[in-house]
Amino acid sequence: MISFRQHAVSIAAIFLALAVGLVLGAQALSGGLLSSLRSDHAQLQQRADGLAETNGRLADQLNASDAFLARSGGRILGGVLTDRSVLMFTTPDADTGDVDAVTRALTAAGAVITGKIALTDSFIDSGQGDRLRTAVTNMIPAGAQLSTAAVDQGSLAGDLLGVALLTDPAGGAQRSTPQERTLILDTLRGGGFLTAGEVQPAQAAVLVTGEGARAAENNQGSIVARFAGGLRGRAAGVVLAGRPGAAAEPGPIAVVRTDAQLAATVSTVDDTDREIGRLTTALALGEQLAGGTGRYGVGPKATAFTVAAVPH
Repeated sequence: MISFRQHAVSIAAIFLALAVGLVLGAQALSGGLLSSLRSDHAQLQQRADGLAETNGRLADQLNASDAFLARSGGRILGGVLTDRSVLMFTTPDADTGDVDAVTRALTAAGAVITGKIALTDSFIDSGQGDRLRTAVTNMIPAGAQLSTAAVDQGSLAGDLLGVALLTDPAGGAQRSTPQERTLILDTLRGGGFLTAGEVQPAQAAVLVTGEGARAAENNQGSIVARFAGGLRGRAAGVVLAGRPGAAAEPGPIAVVRTDAQLAATVSTVDDTDREIGRLTTALALGEQLAGGTGRYGVGPKATAFTVAAVPH
């Protein structure tokens, strides 16, 4: 009969054998596994180095392309906007460098910039909609009537500023007096809806936006898009231009491109972070003034990289 002591010794011997086997097996495996891991690491490092080298080369090529386009902008754009007047609008997230570069492109194309208006966070905040609508409906220039289709705050504000600050496409007449324009801008400034220096009426408008990172907050993307549409209803041409993120839902460029009516009237450019997008903004405005509309850049629903040709 096996005693309890003998049974315990047998069990201990089994566990000892297992432990010895595990140690010996681990030593045998670890050498091969470590060698395999070292080989995999070397291959991954080689791939990473190759990708970094390719990325650096592409970045250099892109920067060189930007530099070339910046130097050639006058030749590419010359005459596209000669004798045309343009009013600049910006959203709160617009990059200052983009705004300055787009302004240079418009000027190189021959345009006269009649003023710059910076929309504030309050302007594109749906929570401020009632307050903005009240201000807008109390400042309609004499003899003018706002569109009955403009009911949301973006469309309504775009319609009012279009009437007040953009000339009639049919004959080029101003639709507000200097006193009315001053009242409208002073009221909107006082309400915290925009900032602006001296502004004169213009034939067309360019609205520069940013990456659209906060587009979902308080319906900002839709408000900006519909503001552009409101302006376009009163102007000879309007271009909404921004960075690639603005072309992704729910960014303002994406809203324009997915709305059939807006897409048919407002041109969009989604790569103003690169020189080609800045030049395209000026070309797209020239196309607008010639009766065309386009969706340009590298983002969703863009139909072309840039404008193919614009009549001078």
